[in-house]
Amino acid sequence: MNKLIKVEDLGLKDYKATWEYQEDLFKSIIDAKIKNRREALKLPTQNYFLLVEHPHVYTLGKSGDMSNLLVDEKQLAEKGATFYKVNRGGDITYHGPGQIVGYPILDLDNFFTDIHKYLRFLEEMIILTLAEYGLKTERSPGETGVWLDVGTPFARKICAMGVRASRWVTMHGFALNVNADLGYFDLMIPCGIKGKAVTSLNVELGVEKINETEVKAKLLKHFKMLFKAQFDDLKNNQTI
Repeated sequence: MNKLIKVEDLGLKDYKATWEYQEDLFKSIIDAKIKNRREALKLPTQNYFLLVEHPHVYTLGKSGDMSNLLVDEKQLAEKGATFYKVNRGGDITYHGPGQIVGYPILDLDNFFTDIHKYLRFLEEMIILTLAEYGLKTERSPGETGVWLDVGTPFARKICAMGVRASRWVTMHGFALNVNADLGYFDLMIPCGIKGKAVTSLNVELGVEKINETEVKAKLLKHFKMLFKAQFDDLKNNQTI
């Protein structure tokens, strides 16, 4: 089993271009697995973890309800936002500047073949990271993602999640609000869940801006621990 994960920080990158890049990596792993099986090979498969920030964009999962987007194309354009229907699970979500988006593209045969466990580990990575900032966050029963004040009238979501998996290979992932402009969430019903608010780390801490590089480092630290993985930093060409 190959537990080495190639980490790549894409910076600010268009959603569609990133999605196509994900699809290429996703397909390359699946093709390698098919070849291994067809030719009775035992060659290691690759794992990737993309970190990215997107320009304003709304995406609707394959089981999502279009009515959860509350504006039309003209209004989206006026806000400088785009829209895509995508092949992940979940309903509608927003990505934009000030939000750390993570796309682990893993062959779970290298780790464990359990999608529910995979999602819980992603949530745990967020929970552990936010605990370092003094925030108590948790899961909300029946609602994927990470929340504050679950079970109260003040429940609010700080991290959304939606994944796709085929042949135990994953893509898509999580979106953590760090310095997000929360006004963009007013243009939709986040994740199709009515009556619950959305928040951001800087809002919870009462500061203007959080160091996003520091948050990324904490996320990777906890991901590495949970998945018992090693990282290959593509930008600096070193194993960490």
